[in-house]
Amino acid sequence: MEKNVSTVKNENRFSGVKKIFGWLSVVLGLALAVFIYFQFYFVFGEGVKSGQLNFAVKKGNLFKTYEGKLIQEGFRTGTGAAGTTGISSNEFVFSVEDDSIFNILELNSGKVFDLHYKEYHGRLPWRGNTVFIVDQIISMRDAQGLH
Repeated sequence: MEKNVSTVKNENRFSGVKKIFGWLSVVLGLALAVFIYFQFYFVFGEGVKSGQLNFAVKKGNLFKTYEGKLIQEGFRTGTGAAGTTGISSNEFVFSVEDDSIFNILELNSGKVFDLHYKEYHGRLPWRGNTVFIVDQIISMRDAQGLH
């Protein structure tokens, strides 16, 4: 069976469109992969925060994550939700991925910790409720002399 000229032209046109959509799909897939990496897995910053451990909890509806809060020395001034100004303590709210780190924090609430953390651009529900992930306890001491 012979193909006529118009059928051959249509097949060539569709193969060109398929090729363009194929390359476009590859480029969009790579762009999406790069975005996801930089948003959720690239470490944006890291450092150490010190303060008195206020709480360490395990919570979540679908994903149970470890969360905590340090109360840092000093005060900050700011405008509240109602437009009022006031003085409040500095707080560092964080998440923990490692069970062993969480167990130490859970058993030592009220003590002063120096915690090493990593900061990400976005949060993942199974990693925690914050973009700050504590990955190491540098030191722990009693809260003597702190007000």
